[in-house]
Amino acid sequence: MEKEPLIGKSLDELRQLAKTMGMPAFAGGQMAEWLYRRHTTSIDEMTNISKAGRARLSESHDMGLMPPSACQRSMDGTVKYLFPTSHGQHVETVYIPDGERATLCVSSQVGCKMRCRFCQTGRQGFQGNLTAGDILNQVLALPERDTLTNIVFMGQGEPMDNLDAVLKATEVLTAPWGLAWSPRRITVSSVGVKEKLQRFLDTSECHVAISLHTPFAHERAALMPAERAMPIAAVVELLRKYDFAHQRRLSFEYIVFEGVNDSLKHARETARLLNGLHCRVNLIRFHHIPDTNLQGAGEERIMQLRDYLTSHGIFTTIRASRGEDIQAACGLLSTANNNTSTT
Repeated sequence: MEKEPLIGKSLDELRQLAKTMGMPAFAGGQMAEWLYRRHTTSIDEMTNISKAGRARLSESHDMGLMPPSACQRSMDGTVKYLFPTSHGQHVETVYIPDGERATLCVSSQVGCKMRCRFCQTGRQGFQGNLTAGDILNQVLALPERDTLTNIVFMGQGEPMDNLDAVLKATEVLTAPWGLAWSPRRITVSSVGVKEKLQRFLDTSECHVAISLHTPFAHERAALMPAERAMPIAAVVELLRKYDFAHQRRLSFEYIVFEGVNDSLKHARETARLLNGLHCRVNLIRFHHIPDTNLQGAGEERIMQLRDYLTSHGIFTTIRASRGEDIQAACGLLSTANNNTSTT
């Protein structure tokens, strides 16, 4: 019989499990500490739980930790890991060290429904949602776990399309009984699934990043089909209802493509769209993927966009390109692996 993983369970779920196993409810809190704080790898290591309780728990449950099955290492220190999921598939997770900062880019789905033209993951099609345990496994089973300073939900999948699992995972990451991280260390991205984005904003204190890429609706629809159902103008209107000056941070992600979205016209319209909104814009160099005619814009064009937006009151950065030699921004490793496992 396949055992149920403990990783991903909330404190309430662990307390209920403890009672089901004939243990006192407080044993659920002890389990949470072993699961999320002590780097425990087996139920037998939970030594403040009775031996009989551990034996009963082990009959139907296991930790749920799954180490990465493959990795690619970049010359700049970036590492792309391939993690198995509880349903026998694989997702990519990217570890990005940068001085005293170490960021982990986690996935929330296998494949993606959004079909963004510049994203290899979208070409996989949607293959399934990750559980909260699958998401947390990318953190808890990471070899560099102890060095992490930040987590970004910018890997494979649309986080708002798997919102229940994402909220549960971020709860474990931030709760006092979980990893006790500050929500300010976590950023969750979205193309702008409006109703679910609103629920996320009302529920979570984590930072938010919106995929913008062009301020013009017709161009955005050509790059991101989701624009037709989720117009960026409506997303920005929703965001104006929230306080980003004193609480969480709001960012807009803008991959710069040569001859597509790198003109002064785009800079002007972006400034108009975001006028008065407390936010930042991250300009991103394009990591080329196979079978696309999109090309990354030159450095001069990227700097012109930055300088225009900055001069018009929008804090704008150019994100450093990391892991390009291992295609860290792509879904190529998982695409190949998932295709192999299904043939």
